[in-house]
Amino acid sequence: MRNTRIFGYEDTPRDVLASGNDYASGTILPRHVHKRGQCLYAITGVLTVTTTEGTWVVPSRRALWIPPGVEHAVHMGGPTSTRSAYLQPAVAGNAGLPEHCSVISVSPLLHALLSEAVDLPTEYELGGRHDRLMCLLVDEIARMPTLPLSTPLPQEPRLARLCRALIQSPSLEIDIDTMAHKADMSRRSFTRLFREQTGMSFSSWRQQACLLAAVARLGRGQSVTQVAIELGYSSTSAFTAAFRRTLGAAPSHYLLPRDAS
Repeated sequence: MRNTRIFGYEDTPRDVLASGNDYASGTILPRHVHKRGQCLYAITGVLTVTTTEGTWVVPSRRALWIPPGVEHAVHMGGPTSTRSAYLQPAVAGNAGLPEHCSVISVSPLLHALLSEAVDLPTEYELGGRHDRLMCLLVDEIARMPTLPLSTPLPQEPRLARLCRALIQSPSLEIDIDTMAHKADMSRRSFTRLFREQTGMSFSSWRQQACLLAAVARLGRGQSVTQVAIELGYSSTSAFTAAFRRTLGAAPSHYLLPRDAS
């Protein structure tokens, strides 16, 4: 598996390219952009990806679809191993891939295809096995279901600044009145504008931000009880119930390898 960066061969005359990398815990890839769409797969570790539209948390054995031209930064939670496929914009469009970032499941087949693709020659033979493998890889990315692992950012500067700060230090104890006061808005104006710009109520957004922080912290090895206390839940059982309700599994099971091996 090559430890490579895509920037050096993004103009290679192939519709789909692949690369794999290993990162130390805490590594940050500063904001950058690709001409191609990227399927960023975390084999190990937990990725946190930020754009101007929001934040996405990618647990191990899941992936993030990043459309072409989207500027993004990536933070590695724990020692991290990734595999990525890079698709020409026309290929992504023809496959019906989303126009916005989306966390997706990774099937056993997609895991195997990504693992195989990183070892192919950069200019693999067209019309042969390698070309067919890459076509199947695109098809498999396109059929993966999306997962609710994002927090959208409002575009209004005051709200965006406050939301970024809350994402950095999430807590259920921060209420609407506190946020409205910091934004220099009435409660009513804050509530209306926040929903208009994020599609969510502030309380729902705050809980989503806390749960995504929980995924990242659990991925770094913190205990369920420690995470629940730090995020302001009244009890471990209340945290577990909220986690299961939103993400479909108990926190103790969510980061276990699923589907792939």
